[in-house]
Amino acid sequence: MRTRKFAAAAAAAVLALALGACGQGGNTAGGGGNGPLISIVSKGFQHQFWQAVKKGAEDEAAAKGARTTFVGPATEKDVEQQVNMLTNELAKSPQALGFAALDSRAAAPLLQQAKSQNIPVVAFDSGVDSDIPVTTVATDNKAAAAEAAKHLAQQIGGQGKVALVVHDQTSLSGKDRRDGFLDWMAKNAPGITVLPPQYGGGDQLESANITKSIIAANPDLKGIYASNEGSAIGVIKGVQESGKQGLTIVGFDSGKAQIDAINNGLMAGAITQDPMDIGRQLVDAALKAINHQPLPKRIDTAFYWYDKTNINDPKIQAALYQ
Repeated sequence: MRTRKFAAAAAAAVLALALGACGQGGNTAGGGGNGPLISIVSKGFQHQFWQAVKKGAEDEAAAKGARTTFVGPATEKDVEQQVNMLTNELAKSPQALGFAALDSRAAAPLLQQAKSQNIPVVAFDSGVDSDIPVTTVATDNKAAAAEAAKHLAQQIGGQGKVALVVHDQTSLSGKDRRDGFLDWMAKNAPGITVLPPQYGGGDQLESANITKSIIAANPDLKGIYASNEGSAIGVIKGVQESGKQGLTIVGFDSGKAQIDAINNGLMAGAITQDPMDIGRQLVDAALKAINHQPLPKRIDTAFYWYDKTNINDPKIQAALYQ
């Protein structure tokens, strides 16, 4: 039912966006000249992570003589809005499409439309559960989440109860960052009890409220893992508002709020991706697809664990964004 609803909504997307999308997620152009147009539809727009992806894409487009548009819904829960945006971008008949799916099933009819229009699709960040994309530009999210699990386990001495606040259970990134964490804990941390994952949609307020509920129900909680920027900021706020002391928080992504939390000791550390590189690699892959050049099925981008001990390392600094 939900997928049919979103597919039906996509038919009216151009009108809907003309009326309201500019104020809810933005639609900006980058690059220059009359080069090929690459439309990019992300999972969000307001988080600093997506702004860094956008900057990387625009820089690469400018260097290669291409043009880009970059849109994303107001929050990472707005599947219907993303479907509308995807429809609107396809109406522009771009030479290539970059897409980070919030819900692959909801987007499936539009991906088929892109294929029928001979528009190559490059999946990025969370990937797309489909064989239509010519490649996927993304972090190995399972491996990155496993790294977060390892550091959280070390921080709490391999014993105790931990919780997860995950951004969603529909995107590949949400599922992989959940499953990579759970799998590592199950295989390597017999002394740690992992509570069932809770989903906050990457929304700071919702993630904060979830965190306070978890703490209230589990006074013996030792640690919390948050799977993206919005989730992590929400967890930090939730812990602060609860007044709970001594909790070990491990996050994902960066942004000023997480960097500040690590520097002042509120957060033990986090995994950072390299969003600028994701944007660059996305545009580079799209241009190769336009020119019918071969591409691997997957282009892995880097990730790093960072904490107080290495946050000023030049390699880490290059991957952080504020």
